[in-house]
Amino acid sequence: MREVLPELLRWWRAGETVGVGTVVATFRSAPRPPGASMLVGPSGEAVGSVSGGCVEGAVYDLGQSVVTDGTPVLQRYGVSDDDAFAVGLTCGGILDVFVEKVNQQTFPELGGIAADIQAGRPVAVATIVEHPDPARVGRRVIVRPADVEGAAPVEGSLGADRADDAVVDDVRGLLAAGHHQTLTYGPEGERRGEGMRVFVWAFAPPPRMLVFGAIDFAAAVARIGGFLGYHVTVCDARPVFATNSRFPAADEVVVQWPHKYLAAEAGAGRVDRRTVVCVLTHDPKFDVPLLEVALRLPEVGYVGAMGSRRTHDDRLKRLQEAGVTDDEIARLSSPIGLDLGARTPEETAVSIAAEIIALQWGGGGQRLAALDDRIHH
Repeated sequence: MREVLPELLRWWRAGETVGVGTVVATFRSAPRPPGASMLVGPSGEAVGSVSGGCVEGAVYDLGQSVVTDGTPVLQRYGVSDDDAFAVGLTCGGILDVFVEKVNQQTFPELGGIAADIQAGRPVAVATIVEHPDPARVGRRVIVRPADVEGAAPVEGSLGADRADDAVVDDVRGLLAAGHHQTLTYGPEGERRGEGMRVFVWAFAPPPRMLVFGAIDFAAAVARIGGFLGYHVTVCDARPVFATNSRFPAADEVVVQWPHKYLAAEAGAGRVDRRTVVCVLTHDPKFDVPLLEVALRLPEVGYVGAMGSRRTHDDRLKRLQEAGVTDDEIARLSSPIGLDLGARTPEETAVSIAAEIIALQWGGGGQRLAALDDRIHH
């Protein structure tokens, strides 16, 4: 949804009606993740993608139909057959697409949601995509953190108090992690039941990448971090090196002792399970105090440190002398990155990014051509 939001919002503000198809569940090697959306504009425009091209035509037609009759539809697309014109996924995956009619009458909360997303405020949208009562399909609740000043924590209803309570409780957990997901309940929100499926768009601020060490490798890591969607901060205690001109791809450049900066950010609640920490200075006077802080933060998703094998062994010894436990040290990725044979700063940045992605999604880092297992974990 995020990638098509500007066009959707423009039409919504103009009072137009748009067909919106959203991937709400995937199975096996589906090409697009849950949350990917496609718009059918008021003049027949197609914006976005739900499958990378496999079923766009069918979703487009369905979007036009839904705009005409107003009834939302949950459609499953599976494997295509040998007919080149058959609708299906050649990759062997399966995806569920929810198609609905969106305008100011059907989705009056869209403007407020867009404002939250653009301002970097967390907000989630939970929509019923399947229910025994067709009248309940398409109903939604908007959920914001309860501690956001001036914002209504919950807007809308799914049609039953029990359903609202159960879904809002679960949505808050997804919102904290920034994950889209389809949840299953009984028709009235029973946790041990089936019949009602609710898709959750969880729009959290971009995850953070904290890059410590204002060196040439850091500039490359900052570029690839931005490409992957991270909010990138470069931090170094040396003002002559930590400058905006040297790191134009970073969202911010901070001149501060790294361990003090990380401790302050964690104390302010600006570090979470999606945060990745890349320690690139390979200088013990910076690295060891910083890693003492980083490895003791349970909410950090990834901690990697650059250096040779000799630097790594010396670093481990210093950390142990500082009282860092074996379990805490086990969280450290050092030397940082995957074995790609990287030499240049740019190649090294790819290696680091590859390790972060592999750990995030459960990949092993091997060549896909050498594996028989499924591609998507």
